[in-house]
Amino acid sequence: MAQVRPGRWAAHIDGDFVVFLIGARIDVRHPVRSLRDLGGVRGMPYMLKHLGQHPEKGLLGYETYGLTMNVQYWRSFEDLERFANDDDAPHRPAWRSYWRRVGRDPRSGIWHETYLVRAGEYEAVYGNMPPHGLGRAAGLVSLTAGSSARGRLKRLTR
Repeated sequence: MAQVRPGRWAAHIDGDFVVFLIGARIDVRHPVRSLRDLGGVRGMPYMLKHLGQHPEKGLLGYETYGLTMNVQYWRSFEDLERFANDDDAPHRPAWRSYWRRVGRDPRSGIWHETYLVRAGEYEAVYGNMPPHGLGRAAGLVSLTAGSSARGRLKRLTR
């Protein structure tokens, strides 16, 4: 477990980045079938392991929440798109397999949301926390006592 950083910290990243939320809906009556639908051993944990071994692909970091959701931080939308469409990367085969297995059957579901974040138009603050979320993916800087959300969000101060 990561060590707690006492005090107030903020995530810091140079330039634009992408926040990608991705998740699944599992049929609780047939969880094994749902997990197979979602790629089985070639599903999301496998994809994240692959991306961790290939930092040049652009994934900065991620946080996983249970079996059904994770938040990913990407250097750019182009990196995310390139990974999603690469026939030699694990996403494309899993995506095709899902649609072949499930099609329009409502037994399991997948979803994602993509947010393009411009430099200076985000705030991520952590108090007495280990590195987490964007701060873990990008890095942390110490906050001064007088700083405010408005001051940290550059768009509001222009």
